[in-house]
Amino acid sequence: MPTPAPRPEEFVPGRPVVFRNGIVITVDTPGVLLDADVLITDDTITAVGQRLAVPEGTLEIDASGGILMPGMVDTHRHMWQTALRGYGGDWALSQYFVFYYLQHGQVFRPEDIYAGNLLSALESVDTGVTTTLDWSHALRTPEYADAALQAFGEIPGRFVLGYGNYLGAPWEWTATPEFRSWIGKFPTSDMLGLEIAFDVPDSEDFPERAAFEYARDNGIRVTTHAGVWGATTDVGLHNMYKAGVMTDQITYVHAATLSPDSYQKIAATGGTVSVSTESEQSAGQGYPSTWELRKYGIPASLSMDTSVWWSADYFSAMRATLSADRSRDHLEAHAKGDTIAVNKLRAEDVIWMATMGGAKSLGMEDKIGSITPGKKADLLLIKNDQSPAMTPILNPTAHVVYQAGTADINTVVVNGRVVKYEGARIGLDLAPVRDTVARSVEYVRSQLGEKDWEEGMHPPLDPTEEIENPYTYQEDSAS
Repeated sequence: MPTPAPRPEEFVPGRPVVFRNGIVITVDTPGVLLDADVLITDDTITAVGQRLAVPEGTLEIDASGGILMPGMVDTHRHMWQTALRGYGGDWALSQYFVFYYLQHGQVFRPEDIYAGNLLSALESVDTGVTTTLDWSHALRTPEYADAALQAFGEIPGRFVLGYGNYLGAPWEWTATPEFRSWIGKFPTSDMLGLEIAFDVPDSEDFPERAAFEYARDNGIRVTTHAGVWGATTDVGLHNMYKAGVMTDQITYVHAATLSPDSYQKIAATGGTVSVSTESEQSAGQGYPSTWELRKYGIPASLSMDTSVWWSADYFSAMRATLSADRSRDHLEAHAKGDTIAVNKLRAEDVIWMATMGGAKSLGMEDKIGSITPGKKADLLLIKNDQSPAMTPILNPTAHVVYQAGTADINTVVVNGRVVKYEGARIGLDLAPVRDTVARSVEYVRSQLGEKDWEEGMHPPLDPTEEIENPYTYQEDSAS
């Protein structure tokens, strides 16, 4: 007789949990295991294998018919913008820059940063993204940063704050006593990390050097948008390399329009790249760069960028990345009159990017990113007995990327804590988050005014040139 399914109230801190009889994608040796178990004790994965012996009192979760994989890792999300979800769905990149950087970004208060982060953090947990780097480039003062951290303290996810301030120069704001005092008190833990987030536009004197040196001297990683068409080019990377600040502590976001020389510099200095495929395809930063990164052996992670444009669906991120890479390979081959016979990028590769690639980008590869005994227990069970798309499961990695979706997320575990079970979050009600966001939206809308609010959401179309069609209907001359 099967063991009864546990009730949510049975998931108590410190009680061991075992997943039984699932397909386990370890993203590590030994790879994909069939009919396997995973044991969690406290916050740690303690055993992986078949028919595991477990301590008395261990809660059992039936994973049969499902796929167990590591929690996913998002290495670049502007979480504060989530409160305006979908507002910029028809934007070009220039409209995004104008709205936030030049016009309306300054109306956001600390409580609006909090609202966006709170909703984004809850959504991350709900969709199996157990670790998120918040590329928080609207932190005008430490009070704004406190608001971002407040949201993280209320949601049981693993977060990294990428501290940024797009309204100021990084060599200036990283040198202020207020910023350095705040950094000195930052409560770093296994659940909360810190990076500095800023960009390097073209310049001859490279003033950003001081910010890089501050980060290096204080052991803080840097995340920077690079290779963005028309914004951050090879010049910035040349200056970084010349100054000796390109290291393995830097993540380059997008990296979509760089020269071979720049990719070589990233590879030589051990950098990583965060690829936001849907963003790059839609906003025009450049063609998603995994097809280039493979040539140089540069490790890639995945990211969603911002929900002001796109969803936070990480299955979509994996699917789009794999498809974009293969599409470019085909286009390159066709341009030479060739045909691709074997796909170079596989489903297992984008799963690695979504998990271990993200962990490596954050310097956390020894803690998270794979189902390995001794690592933190960040896990995701994909199982939906009522979904036609979840049967049969023949090729597990391809199934995750091309068949499964967020509706199939059965269980999410963060740091050993079960935060979602049988498709429902445990103790994480949406209502108070929704109300907080509604108040923020109402405020921002009131500050913009109805005219600017509507125009911001619906940018006018430029006239398009039509090509005359030489083929016209002709009557049958014989009739």
